[in-house]
Amino acid sequence: MRDPFKNPFQPSDAARHAIWEMLVPRDIDAFLAADWSMVEDDFIEEGFIGIDGGKQVSPDKWRLAFPTLVAYRDEWLRQAKEFAAQSFAEDTRSAIFTTTRLEDIEIEGNTALVRKKFDGSLTKSDGTRDLMQWQTLYYCKLHEGRWKICGFTGYLPNPMG
Repeated sequence: MRDPFKNPFQPSDAARHAIWEMLVPRDIDAFLAADWSMVEDDFIEEGFIGIDGGKQVSPDKWRLAFPTLVAYRDEWLRQAKEFAAQSFAEDTRSAIFTTTRLEDIEIEGNTALVRKKFDGSLTKSDGTRDLMQWQTLYYCKLHEGRWKICGFTGYLPNPMG
């Protein structure tokens, strides 16, 4: 059984290890704290682009929702604050880690394609469940000595099709 808190990439696989640390624990902790400053250095602002798949299989329905990093930051903060205002019956950090899988990172030179998937749910205080079933493809670059996000296609259905 996998430990959802343990980086599946050995420190000797420095690139994948660093990317996992950026996109799993740092991202989750920043989101739960609704604190963009914890992740702002993980992005390349120039040329950033984010596509919102709207949990739709067809690319015809995907939208250029985040043409800039500022647009994405604002939506990320809105979602984080909305999430923080909800009441859950379980530890949200543990639940989010448990639903998150990031085990597939393709690297070619200084560019990486990262597949992050969510498959599970969080139980709210009223007994209802907040379904977490989507995936994101992150595009990362080795930039100024560390791996950073330069864009993504996200909010895709998981599984596709």
